[in-house]
Amino acid sequence: MKGSVTSRESKAVSFIKIPKRWEIPERSATPESVYMNRRDILRKLGFSALGVAGVYAFLECPGKRTGLPSAVFADEFELAKFIPKSPTNGLYPAKRNLSYKLDRPLTNELMAACYNNFYEFNLNKDVWRSIERFQTRPWQIEVSGEIDNPRVFDIDDLIRKFPLEERLYLHRCVEAWSMAVPWAGFPLKLLISFVKPNTAARYVRMISFLKPEQASEQKRATWYPWPYFEALTIKEATNELAFLVTGIYGHELTKQHGAPLRLAVPWKYGYKSIKSIVKIEFTRKQPPTFWNSLQPSEYSFESNVNPEIPHPRWSQARETVIDTGEKRPTLKYNGYGEYVAGLYS
Repeated sequence: MKGSVTSRESKAVSFIKIPKRWEIPERSATPESVYMNRRDILRKLGFSALGVAGVYAFLECPGKRTGLPSAVFADEFELAKFIPKSPTNGLYPAKRNLSYKLDRPLTNELMAACYNNFYEFNLNKDVWRSIERFQTRPWQIEVSGEIDNPRVFDIDDLIRKFPLEERLYLHRCVEAWSMAVPWAGFPLKLLISFVKPNTAARYVRMISFLKPEQASEQKRATWYPWPYFEALTIKEATNELAFLVTGIYGHELTKQHGAPLRLAVPWKYGYKSIKSIVKIEFTRKQPPTFWNSLQPSEYSFESNVNPEIPHPRWSQARETVIDTGEKRPTLKYNGYGEYVAGLYS
């Protein structure tokens, strides 16, 4: 049925026990030898003396939600292992769209690759330790629902179908940390125009993969209603900022960032930017979303960045830049109000 929602996704699951974000297994603690050598490793990553000092001080409270990852100090990290080898590698770097500017420098690429939320693989930030066997080819994206032109795209055909561009976007996590990222991809509204939604389409529902044999937490963390699912209104999805991402830092999108296809909606908290999409469905009724289904009092359907609305367990008034430790005031709509405020008047 068009626009349907499975009973599994619609169940009220707020009664189940969800591990606290600060509860980590002993195996995830930073080894002492790595911890003691953290200053030298940070300098090798290219941080300034001020940046090293800031990150060092920032690291001293490992239990804090805003603490930096032990992953950054691991000398075995090799970025190239996480860039999929695909027929579309040669399309990057894409030409930069200069319409979108940042109020800060880009985040150090290695830090951005080490500090991720991707609960399918790892409940800590060092997702890269758990993601190497994840396979992003072959990969298909089904587009269906209230549209005139339903399709199933091979990912490489989809990447070639629309002109790629690079955009510099801010990324703000609900956990009060942020980064600045050079995404490559194409506007979601190009795909929407191609599939031709009918007048009944009011929402765009997106679903991620289900591969428990490759994603260990999909097998272990059974309290989560896998696969991950998110949604936007049709007006949000056709806003010029809504971006389907296929690349990052001048190359193919890395696995921990949501290869081979993810969403970027920079005026919303990061969990709205669903990773590793396999299905896009246009619906009449508002569909459920993953975190709103689990904790509706903490995560709304809308989830716009707003410093005036605290999370029930922490303030959203300030944020921490992950590679410098700088504390910055949070901007409403993450600073993108000129593009999106009209959607919510």
